[in-house]
Amino acid sequence: MRKLALLTAMMVGLVGSCWPQTAAKRAAAPAVEVRIDINHASVDELLKAKGMTRSWAERIVRFRPYRTKQDLLDRGVVTSQVYDRIKEYVIAHRDKQ
Repeated sequence: MRKLALLTAMMVGLVGSCWPQTAAKRAAAPAVEVRIDINHASVDELLKAKGMTRSWAERIVRFRPYRTKQDLLDRGVVTSQVYDRIKEYVIAHRDKQ
């Protein structure tokens, strides 16, 4: 019985410790208004996205236009690792800003 109580307490502690990290991660993402538009931004502007490299920014510019930022992944413009790094910092506007 003691082992069960200890195990339960450990599980509750693990679940509780994950919650603040998830909330902090969401809070770190920039607002939609300040995200970088992959359809209109220059290479230098795209480089401002955290995790972006010049070669990936140049590929993004080369393969425009995009309907959604998911197109970057679906069309093979960037790898899934790159997409995971930049997805919170970019957006795909369809009309000129």
